[in-house]
Amino acid sequence: QEFANQCFGNRADNGKGRQMPIHYGSNKHNYFTVASTVATQLSHAVGAAYALKMDGRDACTVTYFGDGGTSTGDFHAALNFAAVMEAPVIFFCRNNGWAISTPVSDQFRSDGIVVRGLAYGVLSIRVDGNDALAIFSAVQAARRMAIRESRPVLIEALTYRAGHHSTSDDSTKYRAAHEIELWRTERDPVSRFRKWIEGNGWWSDEAESELRSSVRKQLLHAIQVAEKVEKPPIADIFTDVYDSPPSNLREQETLLRETIKRHPQDYPSEFPR
Repeated sequence: QEFANQCFGNRADNGKGRQMPIHYGSNKHNYFTVASTVATQLSHAVGAAYALKMDGRDACTVTYFGDGGTSTGDFHAALNFAAVMEAPVIFFCRNNGWAISTPVSDQFRSDGIVVRGLAYGVLSIRVDGNDALAIFSAVQAARRMAIRESRPVLIEALTYRAGHHSTSDDSTKYRAAHEIELWRTERDPVSRFRKWIEGNGWWSDEAESELRSSVRKQLLHAIQVAEKVEKPPIADIFTDVYDSPPSNLREQETLLRETIKRHPQDYPSEFPR
């Protein structure tokens, strides 16, 4: 339900309607808000990990990014920062071969991402990103080392982006359609994991059907509930940054309210004023 509320940006949204859909965050779940800016979260994760270390917490942080994120300065700064400060952080890189339309061959000439971690003195692991059990084992081991040894760990999960980057992207313009279909039909990690649990007698077509039906009902209910919740008040746009709003923010709020009064037809009526 929290995720649905965030997608609709309603009054129950933890982010108060300020974020893009799916940019979910939860203080309760220790889940930092998602951001579109590439790789900026890496340094944040290191800082949070160092804070956990200073507080003597038996915990670490984990941050996710793609191969394109490793082509930014933030990636290099974060790895060096983590290594020097011996911060308990896991860098999880999903190397799917493409940074939107830019292939890895146009990004670097090194042997993937793991060698970059090693160059900064960060313990680095390469794993099959399409093997759910391998991923689980790698992350479990990385977490253990990060916490017990107080050190950063880099995981490079080799995989493939079997879909388009976004709804505005047509990846068949820069890669072969049969290549995409091959990965979807023969190397899909979900199908691979399903075959394994079915082989162990832990899953079946009936169980799959029941789960899909149940989840669909739950999702539709969450969406219907989120749609009916009113939007956050206009004042929430200007809160949570300063204890006392400065004059320029007060002027902006006044200007916005005056604009809404002059052009009410251009602003949704369901937004509390």
